[in-house]
Amino acid sequence: MIKIATAKGDGIGPEIMDAVIKIFKSAEVPIEFVPIDMGKYMYDKGFSTGMTPEAKSTIETLGILFKGPMETPKGKGVKSINVTARKVWNTYANKRVFRSLNGVDTVFSRAGIPIDITIVRENIEDTYGGIEHMLTHDVALCRRFITRPGSLQVHHYAFKMAQKKGAKKVTCGHKANIMKITDGLFLETFYEVAKEYPDIVANDVIVDDLAMKLVVKPGEFDVVVLPNLQGDIISDLCAGLVGGLGFAPSANIGDNISIFEAVHGTAPDIAGKGIANPTALLLSGIMMLRHVGLLDRAASIENALLYTLEQGAHTSDFGKPGTQSLSTNDYAEAIIGNLGKQPVHSTPVTSAKDQITFAPPTPLTKNRILESPKQKGEIIGVDFFVESDEQPTAVAQTFEQSLTDSFQLQLISNRGTQVWPTGSLFTECMNQYRVRVMSKDEKAVTQSNIWSEVIRVSEKLKICSVEMLMTYDGKKSFSLAQGQ
Repeated sequence: MIKIATAKGDGIGPEIMDAVIKIFKSAEVPIEFVPIDMGKYMYDKGFSTGMTPEAKSTIETLGILFKGPMETPKGKGVKSINVTARKVWNTYANKRVFRSLNGVDTVFSRAGIPIDITIVRENIEDTYGGIEHMLTHDVALCRRFITRPGSLQVHHYAFKMAQKKGAKKVTCGHKANIMKITDGLFLETFYEVAKEYPDIVANDVIVDDLAMKLVVKPGEFDVVVLPNLQGDIISDLCAGLVGGLGFAPSANIGDNISIFEAVHGTAPDIAGKGIANPTALLLSGIMMLRHVGLLDRAASIENALLYTLEQGAHTSDFGKPGTQSLSTNDYAEAIIGNLGKQPVHSTPVTSAKDQITFAPPTPLTKNRILESPKQKGEIIGVDFFVESDEQPTAVAQTFEQSLTDSFQLQLISNRGTQVWPTGSLFTECMNQYRVRVMSKDEKAVTQSNIWSEVIRVSEKLKICSVEMLMTYDGKKSFSLAQGQ
């Protein structure tokens, strides 16, 4: 008997979770669902993380969390419990499967265009670190982290999953044409990993082009891997192709802990009415069964679901107009009644013998530090982020008067666009500049050298932030300004 930490969630969460567990028990799935306290109601009770310490301990002991939709309180300065859970337990790969379901009417189903796309979204990094600051009263800054080890983790998962699925192609979605350092690193590591899978075609598409092609020619894609924010947006786009988030299962995979959840909202307007659609949570649960090795049970339940949809059974949010909608419980009962049956108009899921491969995580004594091979790093300059209402030429003059002979002013930009030494008077500026200072002849300097310059400049200008300009193995590792 496998123990699974289970949180029913908020809004319609308890109703759809009860329906799914009922189906699993009827299918004699050998799982013990261990209830934990987690969700908005725990914020309301004063738990700032949205869960009790006991709930956290249970999840870390069992290694799997099965959760319903959860709401984060608005206006209370707390982080999303959904994002926090994924990040705290390093579930670095978010897998979402989008495929046409017979009985779920969409533009593509009416056109006879089948969809079967798997999105793998990096789940930890990017802007989802939520590290933001006001540099001035008018200028907000968000730090975006893309790391080499983190990117390698999600790419390895995407290719291994694609290989297991029998996929022929993995596509990397990105914006490396603009974010050349961050998305550039994500794309670079994608092709590094692709070399290990010569039987799988690897290609890349700029994310805006990807969005258009997914709508126009979805059949061109099989597995798509993206950075966190882009993956979040593209995932919802793909959900729209197959009928909405009510049919979009989600798995958050980590090396120690994994989370399976419904990613749709809590729908408080229909909570308690018994009409919610449990399909997405059921499909997420089926993914969970396969994750632990209950392959035969997963196939049986999925085939029953497909058969039920083919027969026209539906809740009030979908289905053929003019036909009777089922309650959440009756919909679950219909699926239970069809256990053992296979779909006629869809390809049945091939059954396989259960192979329990899952084991709870080994207790840890320290944090794991992710690293890649070291490179020689040298400091050759610094970007100052300063607050000023002055013209660019005045800011430049202040710096030139403040810097020692070891450093020279190279450029000034505003909102990423160069405004000194060349630029346009039509470039509108905010009260915050990025000022790039380089060492003479771009020779390596120490942190102490840099901080001495910072102190000198700070006597005349407000410094909001600084960033060291690095080279690694002799390669410049910082971006240029627009117009430079």
